[in-house]
Amino acid sequence: MIAPIHHAHGIHTLDAEYVRPGLAAVHLVVEQGHATIVDTGTHQAVPHVLSTMADLGLRPEQLDYVIVTHVHLDHAGAAGAFLAACPNAKLVVHPKGARHMIDPAKLVAGSIAVYGEAVFRDLYGEIVPAAAERVIEADDGFELDFRGRRLSFIDTPGHARHHFCILDAGSNSLFTGDTFGISYREFDVDGRPFIFPTTTPVQFEPDALHTSIDRLVATGAEAAFLTHYGRIAGLAQLAPALHAQIDELVDLARAAPGGGDARHAWLKQAVAAAMMQRLRAHGCTLYDKVCRELLANDIELNTQGLLVWRDRV
Repeated sequence: MIAPIHHAHGIHTLDAEYVRPGLAAVHLVVEQGHATIVDTGTHQAVPHVLSTMADLGLRPEQLDYVIVTHVHLDHAGAAGAFLAACPNAKLVVHPKGARHMIDPAKLVAGSIAVYGEAVFRDLYGEIVPAAAERVIEADDGFELDFRGRRLSFIDTPGHARHHFCILDAGSNSLFTGDTFGISYREFDVDGRPFIFPTTTPVQFEPDALHTSIDRLVATGAEAAFLTHYGRIAGLAQLAPALHAQIDELVDLARAAPGGGDARHAWLKQAVAAAMMQRLRAHGCTLYDKVCRELLANDIELNTQGLLVWRDRV
């Protein structure tokens, strides 16, 4: 487990203890002696987050909001568990994702179909439903007053249609979930982050993702807090790399020959090679084996999402 990172403006990056250290974060925002969580991780994150809150002098009753950028389970799996542990908290979720938080049966069934029952339970545990009366649906332009701190919500499809990002006026920063890509701290070179897009199934839409990235840059935010993983700055300088890689991945998906397992294998190899080439151009000197281990899950999920997109269009 990675120790909490304490940023300015009462923002804290906590490791969600999902799969490996440094893969997924829960962001805790503290204002006027109260807290808001942005993205929850899975059931493993709950005791760690509550313990960190206690270290900061915060009781469960002082958690006001649980915000999930979208309802993929590595971002929202513990939402209901946090509501159960924190009696005054309300869940803020995209209108297209709210029903899945209130009744998570379809989310659970879909994930079990992918992972199998045993692996699903190990990764995600019990998915606790959220009481409908404690759910707030946040559409594009919605604003939340968190103890005098304005949180503005931006509809950002492209990774998922139930995805929003949050502009925090208190820090002039964004909480971007998966829309502004993934950036693992192991790949930082001289303080420069390596960033790449995520095309996870089943709602990857490249045109929408390009637009969403541009909307985030246009806010003028000084930094972004990524669920995978932590704080990055210089969004306007990083965005061109995301745009270029989205186009590159789309071209690879279109070029993938054949069908079935053979097409999947070809595209997976091509996606991995493209990412490794960009990593080396970035200046990363980690061994190939280490890079591929860190990226293995993302390469597989990006490949699956690209194939779902190709078959749909």
